[in-house]
Amino acid sequence: MTPIVSAALMARLEALAGAANIVFHPDKLQAYAVDAIVPGAAARPESAGQAAEIVRFAAAEKLAVIPVGGCSKLGMGQPPSRYDLALDLTRLDRIAHYDPGDLTLSVDAGMSVARLAALLAEHNQFIPLEAPWWEQATVGGTVAAGVDSPLRQFYGTTRDFIIGAEFVTAAGTLAKSGGRVVKNVTGYDLHKLAVGSLGTLAALTRVNFRTFPLAQSRRGFLASFSQAGGAIELRKRIAASPLTPASLEIISPEAARRISAAHAPMDASLWHVLAGFEGTETVVARYERDLARLGEAVGSAEGRVVGEAGWPVLRARLREAIPLLLAASPAAAVCRVCVLPGKFDEVFETLRAAAGKLSLQSAILARGTGAVYFALLPERADEDALTRLAQAGETVFKIAAAAGGQASIPWCPVELKKKVSVWGPARADFALMRRVKNAFDPAGLFAPGRFAGGL
Repeated sequence: MTPIVSAALMARLEALAGAANIVFHPDKLQAYAVDAIVPGAAARPESAGQAAEIVRFAAAEKLAVIPVGGCSKLGMGQPPSRYDLALDLTRLDRIAHYDPGDLTLSVDAGMSVARLAALLAEHNQFIPLEAPWWEQATVGGTVAAGVDSPLRQFYGTTRDFIIGAEFVTAAGTLAKSGGRVVKNVTGYDLHKLAVGSLGTLAALTRVNFRTFPLAQSRRGFLASFSQAGGAIELRKRIAASPLTPASLEIISPEAARRISAAHAPMDASLWHVLAGFEGTETVVARYERDLARLGEAVGSAEGRVVGEAGWPVLRARLREAIPLLLAASPAAAVCRVCVLPGKFDEVFETLRAAAGKLSLQSAILARGTGAVYFALLPERADEDALTRLAQAGETVFKIAAAAGGQASIPWCPVELKKKVSVWGPARADFALMRRVKNAFDPAGLFAPGRFAGGL
């Protein structure tokens, strides 16, 4: 269903952003659909100030607004309860400030992460924002989606290297949080609340990051095991060692089948531990020796270095693991289960058993820090498959809770969202979430209904 934006409102929008930057043709609006809900119009501001004017107009007219970028992650969250206007921020695509010597960057939210990475690479720097849908994703959309990357193992999540932001509030005013220096005392870190908010609090127009130097050499080490227990034990030993790999993943046989690359194949009958490491030639040589020794100590069936030729390819496949898993089934659902790594044994076993009981194929990709991506891959997209997916989803929530963790279903068919909440049972901190939403957006202007509890 598409909300109707009257001709009078359309004319006023065109006056704000120019007729060429207002989309109202139904076919073109399909690109902005969120869970099959299409907005009545889309506005493409050319500046943060113009974006603020549009939001101010929407607030006065009580129009529900969803900020969008590359549209690669609009399927996350619950369907919006209202959606009148898409605020397309992709025209905001410049670097506002960059000081390579100071390792700080201020970039417009509409710039693609791939283009930003290329620009930073010219100065031998990067930010660890390795998000899926790499070519399509924008900086602001990736921050708002809160997706992590394989580099979380060493560099942390976006909250760890975002140092400031500029955003449009629900009142249509431009606000700032943080600054352009790593150590700043200009106020509360309100910008960190935007990470993972799905655009429900504000519209990001600019983001400030700490940048990092590109390493001289980057390689990987792949160790394979016949059982999950061996892979889990190797992760444990790496974590207890002096080694600090940039990335550390456990990959099930089913996930390996989808992620494996021609230049760096993975046996689809085995469990794998994939560690990425970087530094000088001396450092990476030390990693190669020590990881091989640790793999042998826990009975690895195979251990090999993924060199300079194969590592970029396999690393890109790992970054794109979510879309690769989603493409493996006509009704794929990818759950995110966050538990302590010490719970991996029981969680892996119970997750796979739950899927098997419901005749669902499954795949596991686990970050070494405790985030487990559990893909459910039915062979068909019929009502029976959706019912089994819903049952599996409810079981996943229970498994996570029993392990002292939390779970959500970030990616799934829209039909499944009618049967189960992708956010799971209400959390103990929901009252705090509601207070934050009410403080930022008391009228429910931004992306109403997409977040947990209908926020």
